[in-house]
Formats: sequence, C-alpha cells, structure tokens
Amino acid sequence: MPAATNKTDLLVVFDKDLAKLSKTLDGIDEDVSMLSATDDTTTIKGVIAHRIHWMGMFHGWYEDGVAGREVHVPAKGYKWNQLKEYNAQLYAKGNETSWEELVSGFEAACDKLRRFIESHDDAELYASGAHAWTGKWTLGRFAEASGPSHFRSANTYIRKALRSADR
Repeated sequence: MPAATNKTDLLVVFDKDLAKLSKTLDGIDEDVSMLSATDDTTTIKGVIAHRIHWMGMFHGWYEDGVAGREVHVPAKGYKWNQLKEYNAQLYAKGNETSWEELVSGFEAACDKLRRFIESHDDAELYASGAHAWTGKWTLGRFAEASGPSHFRSANTYIRKALRSADR
C-alpha cells in the first residue's frame, strides 16, 4: 500500500486501518491478550503496548524538534538496527499491564495522533525538509508509520495469534 501524500488520504487510511484493528480487538479479554503466534513469543498485549509507545515517541520527536531540542530517532542510545532489543522492553512491560489499561491507553494514543493530524495542514505534514529530524521522510509519513502502518501490522499479527490458538 503506497504511503499517503496528503492530510485527507492520511486521515482516510488512519480511520480505515484503525477500524480493522479495533474489530480484531473486540472480544479480546485478559486471558486472550496473552496469546502469541506459534512462531513468536510476542503477546497481543505486547503488540498493543508497543503501538502505544511508538505513537507517544512520534509526539516526543515532534515536540523536541519544535522546541529546538535534539531529537533522538528512533530513541536515545539506539539505532534503527537495534530495535529488536529496544522493543523487547516494550513487549515485556505490556505483558505486565492489564488488558483494560492497555486498551484505554491505545484508544487515548490513537485519539491524540488523529487530533494531531487533523490540526496540521498539508504543508506542515508533507513539505519535504520542513522538519530536520524527519530526514528524507515528511512529518505525515512519520505519523503514518506511527499510526496506520502500525495498525496494519498489529492487526496481521493479532489475527495470526488468534488463529494459532484456534480462536
């Protein structure tokens, strides 16, 4: 799926992919949230905790950049090729968080990201070079990677985990 190139398309893909993931999450309870795919130990809880965290990181990058502070992408002390180690901490923390708390946090993070997108115009979201920390990507592309792209991969993984458990 090609990346959105304007605010309208970004909001459409955001809503579409979030709706699909939300439908998959319906009916998942505390016990089911501890399931994982047969070829991976990451639980459904871990996946949702990860998505919450990365949406928050997006806001942190943006806020640091606007304030003129150093922006650590992906995270301070980490390079993109070290995400497995970084994400392992997120999955573990998610496993120790109640499903109810994760769902609430996920809904709040999604709402905040959608409001962020709504509050910025096409020029702010898609002007190349508007934010030094985004490199070759635009702010809108980072928002899409933190939201809709993560919604799609979460939905795929969670459905796989549910199938592995014959649910």
